[in-house]
Amino acid sequence: MSLRIKNKELEILIPESNIKSRLKSLADEIRKEMNKNEEIIAIGILKGSFIFFADLVRELGSNIKIDFVVVSSYFDKMESSQNIVFKKDIEVDIKGKNVLLIDDIIDTGRTLKALVEYFQKKNPKNLKTCVLLDKKERREVNYDADFVGFEIPDKFVVGYGLDWGEEGRTLKDIYFVK
Repeated sequence: MSLRIKNKELEILIPESNIKSRLKSLADEIRKEMNKNEEIIAIGILKGSFIFFADLVRELGSNIKIDFVVVSSYFDKMESSQNIVFKKDIEVDIKGKNVLLIDDIIDTGRTLKALVEYFQKKNPKNLKTCVLLDKKERREVNYDADFVGFEIPDKFVVGYGLDWGEEGRTLKDIYFVK
């Protein structure tokens, strides 16, 4: 029996073992780039990044503070809209701090670019971005994440925190919708 969401069949794209392996090397890249002795404020973009965020900050180790921002651009659809709505802002002061903004996926680039521009106004010492998945084929704005887990083709994906109308988030692998 095949796995299905909303009557659509799913096919595995990235198995859990590959995700776990990449998390370790990604954390090493981040620690090397963002002085590992200094505190990092990790900001997760909810809801999609929550599993990736949790696993990544554990790999990053100590000297990490966390906060979250909630924005929406999908509104239960399979494609990102051009409208980004803030639902919750961060609560920590990031002025003069090292900040790592963590998201599940960058496709059009609009959401991440808008968030970076927004957080730059709060005057962090250093602001870097990290995404689990990069869908370069879908880019509509000139923006790339600083750290990328996997580059993927232009397919709609679910699992490992990513959802389709709240379905599929808890799958341990990443699947594409056929």
